[in-house]
Amino acid sequence: MVVWTVANQKGGVGKTTTTVALAGLAAEQGQRVLLLDLDPHGSLTSYFRQDPDTLENSSFKLFSERQDLSLALLDRLILPSVYPGVDMIGAGTALATLERRAVGQDGLGLVVKRALALLQQQYELVVIDTPPLLGVLLVNALAACHQLLIPVQTEFLALKGLERMIHTLKMMARSRQYETRYTIVPVMFDKRTHASVSSLQALRHDYSENIWPGRIPIDTKLRDASRQGLPPHAQAPDSRAVQAYRSLFKYLQQQQSDSATRVQAVGAER
Repeated sequence: MVVWTVANQKGGVGKTTTTVALAGLAAEQGQRVLLLDLDPHGSLTSYFRQDPDTLENSSFKLFSERQDLSLALLDRLILPSVYPGVDMIGAGTALATLERRAVGQDGLGLVVKRALALLQQQYELVVIDTPPLLGVLLVNALAACHQLLIPVQTEFLALKGLERMIHTLKMMARSRQYETRYTIVPVMFDKRTHASVSSLQALRHDYSENIWPGRIPIDTKLRDASRQGLPPHAQAPDSRAVQAYRSLFKYLQQQQSDSATRVQAVGAER
């Protein structure tokens, strides 16, 4: 099982859309996919027509019942989506209280990693959607993932948000003595505007080793898919954004394959 976390400490940068798009493309290939919503706003949960205000069996229970994590508990939390092959653990608004509840409590940083370990045989891919702020939820999502995806809107203010995210990763690397592999994904690109073009150039210059070579264009078809509660490729398979997400998905698969090959090579040398 591979875990991808989609995160940025700036809101409104397409985290949920990216999460759903990649999950849908994986399911299209026959993979069993689990979506995990860790954002108290519940955008991913709402995308698939669940109400975060009334959802009782939500991802909050991973934390409130962390001493008793079991497959039975996870089975109660997992909901099927409208798209075959994609399941979801939705978010409840109680997640917003987690930071306050976490004061003085130990062992909260690895709850999600422990929970997902129980599902190792049930899913090939897990994609985690996260809140746009540093706290217990984002720390859990980063600790659980094999690959971090950082969607970045191609505009100046979004670049400043990316700086905060990279700073967070460096802090976590120092404390954990382990660096999270990350890929920057330029999104909402509009080739007609100088601001968008210059921002993309700045991203590629400043983060050349960690940026996906492509970009996700602005595309109204993404909003149409959201209104229908479907992965974008199921709503508009030939749209520009879907073609870009297909390219991103193939890129991530190749990175995953290359990483596995390196691990095998290191193991053989030992």
